[in-house]
Amino acid sequence: MKKRIVLFLLSFCVLISKSAFAQSLDLTIEGYGISFGNSRKVNGIRINVRDTRLQRVNGLNLTFWKAKDPPTGTVNGFSLGILPGAGTHNGISLGVVGVEGEDAVNGLAIGSFGVGSGHRVFGLAIGGLGVGAGGSVEGIGVGGLGLGAGSNIAGIMIGGLGLGSGGDIGGISVGGLGLGAGGHIQGINIAGIGVGSGNGIAGLTFAGIAVGTGGDLTGLTVAGIATGAGGTLRGLTVAGIGLGATEIEGIAMATAAGGLDFDGLAVAPAYFRITERGTFSGLSVSAFNHIQGRQSGITIGIFNYADELNGIQIGVLNHAKNNPKLLRWLPGLNVNF
Repeated sequence: MKKRIVLFLLSFCVLISKSAFAQSLDLTIEGYGISFGNSRKVNGIRINVRDTRLQRVNGLNLTFWKAKDPPTGTVNGFSLGILPGAGTHNGISLGVVGVEGEDAVNGLAIGSFGVGSGHRVFGLAIGGLGVGAGGSVEGIGVGGLGLGAGSNIAGIMIGGLGLGSGGDIGGISVGGLGLGAGGHIQGINIAGIGVGSGNGIAGLTFAGIAVGTGGDLTGLTVAGIATGAGGTLRGLTVAGIGLGATEIEGIAMATAAGGLDFDGLAVAPAYFRITERGTFSGLSVSAFNHIQGRQSGITIGIFNYADELNGIQIGVLNHAKNNPKLLRWLPGLNVNF
């Protein structure tokens, strides 16, 4: 009896080993059942050592090694193994090492090291080291070290060290050190060191050191050291040391602040500046208000300077360059309308 059992197990192992060479043992009826080996299509349970030229599995696909490159086929249901790979995963994918999708990983995907796709990751993806896609990542993503996408990121995303996208980022994004996008960032954005984008940032943005964008920065922005925008800085902006933009609209608070055009409230304890041919409208409170353009508003400080005053200066010493000579330098108060 024991010899028969041993012979059966040996025969079974031979069949399994042969499956690695594009052979399979199919215990199926009209494609439904259990398949051992490298079968092309199965509805049910498929167990294989290493997938090659897979077409479709509807059910459970269990593999023991990485699929031959490039991974092919579609798995609808469960993908389990050391490193399950397919053209597209739809459903639940669990990999001891990781999960690999040549085209897409859709659904729930968890890999001890990572989850990756050549084009798209959609759903809930968790990678011990990282989550990444050549295209987009959408849904909820958690990468122990990082999370990245070649195009867009949308949803709730966390990168232990960093989070980055070649396109846009939208939703709730957290980068342990940094967060960046080649396009636009929108939503709630949090980074330990910095947040940056090529085209603009909108929403609630918090960074331990700096926030910067080549476009507009809109919403509530808080940075430990500095904030800058190549376009318009709009909303409430707070920076520990400095902030600046071509145009500023709203409330700006930093040790030093400035730009070309400003409309709103500026609180800059050390220095506030409007560059040459710029305009200022609103209220600025600073030790030194340095308006090298046109002032239409109120400045309050120790020393207030304006090339063209069309408002009020309140300070220890005030200078309005466009006033008559005897009224250009005045203590306490200077006006011109």
